[in-house]
Amino acid sequence: MKNSHAEYYRQLNYYETDQMGIVHHSNYIRLFEEARLDMMKKAGMDYRALEEMGIIIPVTFVECRYLQPLRFEDKIIIHTRMTKYDGIKMEVSYQIYKTDTGELCTDGKTGHCFLNKELKPIRMKRQYPELFSKLKGMLEE
Repeated sequence: MKNSHAEYYRQLNYYETDQMGIVHHSNYIRLFEEARLDMMKKAGMDYRALEEMGIIIPVTFVECRYLQPLRFEDKIIIHTRMTKYDGIKMEVSYQIYKTDTGELCTDGKTGHCFLNKELKPIRMKRQYPELFSKLKGMLEE
């Protein structure tokens, strides 16, 4: 997965839209999460398994630019990349495209850190060297 991006395909649902028939702005953050979890699973890091190990990965920030509206039944592809990772924090970028036109509709990024269940920072390199290497291998350089 090194130096590549994950691709996540999805069709948008009616319940995700607002009165104008446009996907509600809050749902883009959910799309980011779906794509991020899919990216991690494809790299061999199932989020449920990480939680069972005592690792939680909260969001520390979100940025989202709405460039073109998405609507009910639009088919989309989300390109997801890990852009920063130092063993304590990571950042992931997202680009949402319509599959029929290839038009970039949304881009953004999220920040995350690695904590234990007591909400204390985890040093992945020391505490989980195998996971550290997998995550490092996902880094877009």
